[in-house]
Amino acid sequence: MVFDPDVEKSVPISDDRPVTSSGEVSLTDGEDATSPYDQEFQPPDGGLVAWSQVFAGGLVNMMAWGYPSAFGVYQLYYRDTLKIPEAQVSWIGSLQVFLAFVTCTLSGRLADAGYIKSTIGAGSCLVILGTFMTSIAPGYWQILLAQGLCTGLGLGIMFMPPLTVINSYFREQRSYALAISAMGTGLGSVVFPSTIQYLIPRVGFPWAVRCAGFIAVFISVVAIAMLRPQLKPRKSGPLIEWDAFREGPYFLYTLAAFLFFLALYFGLFYINAYARNIIHFSTTDSVQLLLITNGMSVPIRPFVGFVADRWIGPINTYIIATLILGIMVFSWIGVDSRTGMYVFAVFFGLANGAAQGVFGGSLASLTKDPRKMGTRFGMVCTIVGCATLAGPPTAGAIIDRSGGRYIWAQVWAGLVICLASLTFAAARLSATGFRWKVKI
Repeated sequence: MVFDPDVEKSVPISDDRPVTSSGEVSLTDGEDATSPYDQEFQPPDGGLVAWSQVFAGGLVNMMAWGYPSAFGVYQLYYRDTLKIPEAQVSWIGSLQVFLAFVTCTLSGRLADAGYIKSTIGAGSCLVILGTFMTSIAPGYWQILLAQGLCTGLGLGIMFMPPLTVINSYFREQRSYALAISAMGTGLGSVVFPSTIQYLIPRVGFPWAVRCAGFIAVFISVVAIAMLRPQLKPRKSGPLIEWDAFREGPYFLYTLAAFLFFLALYFGLFYINAYARNIIHFSTTDSVQLLLITNGMSVPIRPFVGFVADRWIGPINTYIIATLILGIMVFSWIGVDSRTGMYVFAVFFGLANGAAQGVFGGSLASLTKDPRKMGTRFGMVCTIVGCATLAGPPTAGAIIDRSGGRYIWAQVWAGLVICLASLTFAAARLSATGFRWKVKI
């Protein structure tokens, strides 16, 4: 691994392992890639306070990623009521996810500087404001500004601080803790779409959206009250650490993450539309598929986190999970019945949850100084945001150009995700060399 220069100055390497010309310490087969900083910094790695931070992070994830994962419900409603093409509707969700990622560089640096609760509070206010404005928006452009712009900015601002806090409380169980926190994404992607879908026939779309806003208020208040930062703020330092991209593992990881998220939201945005348009599901039944997909991602996340920490390592786990997800997208092409759609929703949800569950943990294993976690993770998220902005509209355009057929969009998404898995593998090899038993 490429050690952080600041850390190498303060913590000398005391063992006799060979050092390469680039400053990397050669790892032996079966060795854990633990940094000198990790050996000096000893987080509690458990206890009531530490696990309460995981719970608070899960609440934030319910909003930060549970909310945008629910856009499939909005996709159907807007298409039916606004009567506009799939690709145009998907720009609302894509803009929301793009801003949720792209603002992570700013919020990550603020988190490293110690502005934890104030950053989450500011982001929560924007999310709540955008949600309530969506409930009264009269047309497409107003919805784009409220749900896409305002809510998206808020989601990105509030996401990074809990991740940096959790990372500072764990080392041996870091991937497991982050994966448990990521369960909030699955819970939120069940709570928010079900709230919208099942309240629309009873109280109408505006009040259904407002109810989702009230849920967001409760989640925000509880999360902010529970968070307890422990690292000393890193006030000095750049907003963007350009030197990080000179590190082969970090650069390749960033490229792989870009490819992965370019195609990731295709399934979440279009699974219910596919069920309606191709398999002839009703609107309610098609939304159930989205809920099944999101719900199945909940139990798999802590499992893959445990496997990553105990046996395989987070990046190794990420490579395997991403490849499985790409294969699942290809298998979608052969689904042509109602039963097949339900079976696919279950396994696609498991694969999707497994891949996303180790995203934070795998990058944390490449970040040697936990005080830089927010900045470095935020930089990746900002670049990933460009992929999420382009991905769903690209898939929608492929579907529209194919006369409503989904097969070429499915092929495109499957290829891109499999390519991402190969690029994650390249990042792993850049960090460890050709040593297959290294836990990283």
